[in-house]
Amino acid sequence: MQALAGEILAIVGPSGAGKSSFLRLLNRLDEPTSGTVLLESQDYRSITPPELRRRVGMVMQTAYLFPGTIAANIAFGPHQRGKMLAPAQIEGLLERVGLPGLADRDVSNLSGGEAQRVALARTLANEPEVLLLDEPTSALDEASVRDIEELILGIVRERRMTCLIITHNRAQAERLAGRTMVMQAGRLARIGATEQVLHAG
Repeated sequence: MQALAGEILAIVGPSGAGKSSFLRLLNRLDEPTSGTVLLESQDYRSITPPELRRRVGMVMQTAYLFPGTIAANIAFGPHQRGKMLAPAQIEGLLERVGLPGLADRDVSNLSGGEAQRVALARTLANEPEVLLLDEPTSALDEASVRDIEELILGIVRERRMTCLIITHNRAQAERLAGRTMVMQAGRLARIGATEQVLHAG
């Protein structure tokens, strides 16, 4: 299976099918027992885990933010690599995710949708090539879902990123993804154009 730059690939399947485990394998939160994952034609086991996770960013179902300000959260990843983000860079990321002027707000005062936007901005601060999204809208109200979807679409197009998104919402897969893969019992059952895969008999 190959995912392309600028592509959004949806991952669907029943609970327990292995969707989240698959994403965790892709940035080595879990280690594969067999097979090979290539990032830009390079075996990803030859890349250090910190560098891999910078290049392959992941946003979870629930936004796990560190206590403190939004700015501190966004600056965390680059700081780990010895890179300091200027306030203007942090503000630029916040503007991109629709939260301008909130750098100094404490993360404890965010709604679910705002927290997911901060989690996305924090991931983007690392300038990843690949974005892994594990049901990023499942805990949000419908209006926030559509807002986050538009945000994902815009960012993937702008940055020509590869994006894999787990979703239980087939309509969401149709709105976002050109291709969809179906997982069953820990295996790839089928993959293809979203409309064809989701409406297969």
